[in-house]
Amino acid sequence: MKKENQFTYWESRHIEHVKNHVAKAITQFGLIDNGEKVMVAVSGGKDSLVLLSALAAFRKFNKIDFHLEAIHIDVEDVPYEADRDFLTNFCNELNVPFHFKEIEAGIENRGKKAPCFVCSWHRRKFLFEFTKKQGFQKLALGHHMDDAVETLLMNMSYHGHISSLPAKLKMFNGALHLIRPLILLTDKDTWKYAEIMQFPELNTECPYADTTKRTTARKLIETLQEIHPKARQNIFKSMAQIDNEYLPEGGSTHGE
Repeated sequence: MKKENQFTYWESRHIEHVKNHVAKAITQFGLIDNGEKVMVAVSGGKDSLVLLSALAAFRKFNKIDFHLEAIHIDVEDVPYEADRDFLTNFCNELNVPFHFKEIEAGIENRGKKAPCFVCSWHRRKFLFEFTKKQGFQKLALGHHMDDAVETLLMNMSYHGHISSLPAKLKMFNGALHLIRPLILLTDKDTWKYAEIMQFPELNTECPYADTTKRTTARKLIETLQEIHPKARQNIFKSMAQIDNEYLPEGGSTHGE
């Protein structure tokens, strides 16, 4: 992993761009308050590493005083592998306590349920329970703007309703909040940051990962980008600027 004194001028500019947008998201959406405990879910992929790196920098140089820790959940019956040694050393360098937890998802006994759904459900269940039990107020996830826009289009297309990934989501009657500090950054932003920092790739990609629908949504966004270069950002902004007067009431159609 690169050190700060090894960056070129343009690499340093991009690193500051990412850190500034994380700081802006935290301020704009009220993601972290003084005295809070924040847990970061670290999968080992680029987005979660960028998230942890940026939050550690924000904690160091901003006025909000908060406690930061990280967790990686290893699902033993799924051949998906992150570099445990790297994650441990990475967290040590950032002065962030690191939890490595192992669980089983019961993939072989899943019945007709998709393996990706079963694995995700068990990981999130353990993640939520552990974070809440340890007294954390916030759980930070590595979703960015592209994830939010893709989710919006998928929910509209497949489920007929407008919903996405909010920057902040209340869980357990407010005992825990999910936060997404990368929400103002694009996939390109995090990819470039990870490349500059020379973050390693996952040791083993999950063979069960089903990205068909998300890939289709991503291609649609790329097509829209060809029509208008700011299509992605504008779709994201549109979620906060809904003109109900210019939408059909109810939205139902004949023949359903």
